[in-house]
Amino acid sequence: MSWFDRIVGLLSLDLGIDLGTANTLVAVKGRGVVISEPSVVAVKKGTKQVIDGPMGEAVGDQAKIMLGKNPGNIDVIKPLKDGVIADLEITEHMLRYFIRKASGGRRLVPPRVVVAVPSGINEVEKGAVTNSVRKAGAREVFLLQEPMAAAIGAGLPIAEPVGSMIVDIGGGTTEVAVISMIGIVTSESVRVAGDEIDHAIIKYLKNQYSVIIGENTAEMVKLTIGSAIAPAEELRMQIKGRDLRTGLPHQLEVTSTEIAEAIRPQIQTIVGAIKMVLERTAPELASDLIERGITMAGGTSQLRGLTDLVARETRLPVYLANDPMTCVARGCAALLDDLDSLKQILEAGVQQ
Repeated sequence: MSWFDRIVGLLSLDLGIDLGTANTLVAVKGRGVVISEPSVVAVKKGTKQVIDGPMGEAVGDQAKIMLGKNPGNIDVIKPLKDGVIADLEITEHMLRYFIRKASGGRRLVPPRVVVAVPSGINEVEKGAVTNSVRKAGAREVFLLQEPMAAAIGAGLPIAEPVGSMIVDIGGGTTEVAVISMIGIVTSESVRVAGDEIDHAIIKYLKNQYSVIIGENTAEMVKLTIGSAIAPAEELRMQIKGRDLRTGLPHQLEVTSTEIAEAIRPQIQTIVGAIKMVLERTAPELASDLIERGITMAGGTSQLRGLTDLVARETRLPVYLANDPMTCVARGCAALLDDLDSLKQILEAGVQQ
């Protein structure tokens, strides 16, 4: 490494970014995850002008508190949908804010950034991510498939000639892959994950009780009493919303059994994707999975009863990764310590 490269390395900051539909996580090489905030931006209605929140720009946490409570002159936007960019300009604002925040302000040398992207996105969508990150202030951008990033963050032996299976369930997509010798052997990406589960809860309460709730409330229901299977011990929760019949505020109690039934189609889609990948896995790799099992990552993988359901449906051991929500971001950042491995993984991805 030349003296110039050493100086650039000291002046810049390398970042790993999990650009998620629900949350964006930023990890700094050698320091771990430093930012975990909602992928939400508040702008002046009809413009791309980011407004000021209680503590600075209304991005991330500062914007999410406005979701569903914003006045008519403010739009609260989620610029990503199903794991891909839906609004380029707003995404650039958001990324610029997060990169600046992670860097502790402006730096003389822009950072190198590894960004995780769903394995199922096309070349146009990849180009949108790359351009957005560059315009947000990165000097060099590497795109890494989410299941590979999750596997690295979960500590799976991706370079060894053995099969490792990762299931990464985020906000917009569920990524399922079998990995061996730094390559994804077979994979499946479905655009059903945490956000679709939230929408299913909203739809159920509207149809069953004629009560409308917001996205934040639906997420709270999911986190508090949500379950992939009806639990042995019933959980209950008081929910506040608006009665469609009277137009007035209304409070009701819902149970974990009800919520499990409400989200059953989404859970079945996720389990179906896992089974599909297993069916396509070569016998030698499949035999490895009998012993090694399935590793679950991503925020939605923590849904109550989900690992038990997957284990029952696949007849394989199922493990929840350590700190599953940060696996992808940590996997991205870890590769910045070894650019040779990163380039090797990216080349393997191109050859598939």
